[in-house]
Amino acid sequence: MGYKAALDKAYGELSATRAAGRLSVRFFSDEYSADLEKRTLKNTKDGRIADDYIAVLILHYAVRKMDGLPPLTGKWISFRALDGGEVYYPAFRKRAIEPVIKKYGANPEGLLSNMERLGAEKGSAGDYSIKLNPFDNVPALVSIFGQNEEFPASANFLFDESIKRIFATEDVAVLAGLVASKL
Repeated sequence: MGYKAALDKAYGELSATRAAGRLSVRFFSDEYSADLEKRTLKNTKDGRIADDYIAVLILHYAVRKMDGLPPLTGKWISFRALDGGEVYYPAFRKRAIEPVIKKYGANPEGLLSNMERLGAEKGSAGDYSIKLNPFDNVPALVSIFGQNEEFPASANFLFDESIKRIFATEDVAVLAGLVASKL
């Protein structure tokens, strides 16, 4: 499904769940405002219209939020545990994991330098990890194992199991890619 079709569908779903014409969603440290009548999604800080792939992700989250987000389970799962995650994993790895390895593989403790800027906290996985909430009630844990004489660097993304009831697998891949780009 192309972005136009996905956007049309998401705006339609939102319109069906919300009486008012505006909606606001926090995504990382930014606030986005959706005008459901004009079908626009703008960053409230700078007034820029969100790129289509970001808009689709935010709108999908907003639809689930309007229906009521599932409670957090406290159980971390990998991308591969999502429906179709095993099949889509090579693309996910390229989009999310490899950029983290490239940036922090030789300097894994550098991952921690982003905690304050991202509103993250130190995690307990890997050599170093951070836990952040790109959306309210959507935690992600990013971990890195630094390279050594025997093994190359590796990284992983984990999500609360409730993400399965919020996003489709493709959306989780986009979200993880956006997380990686902000690290």
